[in-house]
Amino acid sequence: MPVQMSPETQASLEAVVERLAARFSGVFSEETVTVVVNDAWEQLARQATLQHRFLPMCIERFARDQLHAGAQADGLIAKELPEVLFVCVRNAGRSQMAAAIAQRLGEGRIGVRSAGSQPGEVIHPAVIEAMSEIGLDVTREFPKPLTDVVVRAADVVITMGCGDACPVYPGKRYQDWPVADPSGESIETVRLIRRDIYRHVRELLEGMVPAGTLAELHVPEGSEL
Repeated sequence: MPVQMSPETQASLEAVVERLAARFSGVFSEETVTVVVNDAWEQLARQATLQHRFLPMCIERFARDQLHAGAQADGLIAKELPEVLFVCVRNAGRSQMAAAIAQRLGEGRIGVRSAGSQPGEVIHPAVIEAMSEIGLDVTREFPKPLTDVVVRAADVVITMGCGDACPVYPGKRYQDWPVADPSGESIETVRLIRRDIYRHVRELLEGMVPAGTLAELHVPEGSEL
């Protein structure tokens, strides 16, 4: 059943289309941008926790990334960095943790995306707490659906517990990490999962960026990876 759109939300999305059409001028037509924004609405508006005043912002972020990934995948814009896609089932724990750690360690040397094969509604509270302990704020992130276009744009696809949900394309590097699911786990267990993910991410990035250029996480006293 289609999700009803209020007049206020419709006006907000029209403004989103206008901004993204200007941003991708010469790459995508306004009609294409409108289709992507409407599709983002259809996918994200079903997530109950996003049906508030931040929904248009989330839609704009999601649609912008879908357009950027599509432009990369189709060779319409240059891919300046290697792209890594982290995928788990809900995009509420493992893939969000991996993406946040990779972004910090890579410091702009890699592109990072995350998605879920069956996206949840919110990031797990224990994950937010565990990441904040090592100086990473994921409170502004939200679960995002896995789309064909982000897989096509990726150079490396990392899966964690989502089975065969991720489409396979030739010429890409795929890895499946046997990482435990933090859903419903205690903060102590999530810290162990965080440590496991950190080690996997560091090993991955050491093979993707120049030696010795990875950043270090600033772990507050009393915390540990």
